Amino acid sequence: MRSHFVIALGLFLFSTVVAAQEVDDPYVLDDSQIQSLPLPPPTVKSTEQELIQTNIDISNWFDSVTEGLDLFLVGKKITKEKNRSSFKIENTSTSVEGENFSNVTSLSIRPRFQNLEQYFQLKFTTYDEADEKRKAERGYLRRQTREQNYGATLGFFKKLGRVKTTFQPRIELQDPLKVSHSLAFESVADYQYLSFNPKLEFFADARKGVGVFQAYNLYVPINTTFSMTLINDGEYLEKLHALSVTNGVALSQNLNDKTGLTYSLLFDSESRPVYYMTDYTTLITWHQVIYKNILDYQITPNINFDKTRSFKGRTGISLNIGINF
Repeated sequence: MRSHFVIALGLFLFSTVVAAQEVDDPYVLDDSQIQSLPLPPPTVKSTEQELIQTNIDISNWFDSVTEGLDLFLVGKKITKEKNRSSFKIENTSTSVEGENFSNVTSLSIRPRFQNLEQYFQLKFTTYDEADEKRKAERGYLRRQTREQNYGATLGFFKKLGRVKTTFQPRIELQDPLKVSHSLAFESVADYQYLSFNPKLEFFADARKGVGVFQAYNLYVPINTTFSMTLINDGEYLEKLHALSVTNGVALSQNLNDKTGLTYSLLFDSESRPVYYMTDYTTLITWHQVIYKNILDYQITPNINFDKTRSFKGRTGISLNIGINF
C-alpha cells in the first residue's frame, strides 16, 4: 500500500513540473510566436531552381501566345512541329584603353509561327542583325558599341538544292520609316577533313547604300578537343567604292560540353585610297553556358594594333551576357 502511494505521489509531482514548464519556460514558443519568426534564408540551390522554373514559365507563356496568334492568322494547323519561339536579352560591356567604358543592352524577339512559317518568318530586334553578321570580326569581338536600331524583319527561306536562299526585308522604326533588304545565298560543302562555307549576299541598306558581301570560310576539325577556322570575308559598298576585308584564323578548344576557349588572330584591310592593312587584333574568348538555353556569357580580352597609332598595341576587354527565354 505504501509503495502505491509513493508511485502516485511521484506521478503527481512529475506532471506538475511538466505543466509548470509549459507555462513558465521562456524557451517554449506558442503557435503565434512560431508564425512570427522570420523564414530561413533561401539556399543557393533553391534560388537556382526558382530562376530556372521562372525562365520555363515565361518561355511556355510566350510559346502559347505565339501559337494562338499563329492559328488565328492561318486559320488551321498545318504542321505538328513543336513551337520554338524565343527571345533573348543581351548585355555587352566594353572597355578599351584610352576610351570611355560602354554598356548596351539589346533585345531580339523571335516569335515562331509554326504554321505561318510555311510562308515566312518574323523577328523584332533592337539592332540590325543582318548588318552585324556581315563582319566576321564582330562574331569574335565587338570593339564598338552596338548601334541601337529598332526594327522588324521578315524572313523568306528557300532551299535550292544544297544552297540556302534567304530574303529579308527589314523596316527600321525611325521617323521617317526606313527599309533595308538582304538577299543571301549560303552553302556548306563537307569533305573528309574540312568543311567549306561560302556565302554571297546582296544588300540595300538605308544608310550604307547598295553593297555586296562575300565570305569563304574553311572549318578544319583537328580532334575532339581542337578545331580551326580560316576566316576570309569582304564587304563592298557601291556608294563609297570601298572594299573592306577581314582575314584571320581562329583556334577553338572545347574544355567540356559547356565551356570553351577560342584563340583568334584577325587582320583588317581596306581598298581606299590604296589597298592596305588598317589593323590587326589578337584575342582570346572564354565562353561558357551556365544553364543550357537560359544563361551564357563570353569574356574577351584583346590587343588591337591600329595603323593610325603606328601599330602600337592597345588593350581592351569585352563581356557579353545572354539571357534566353
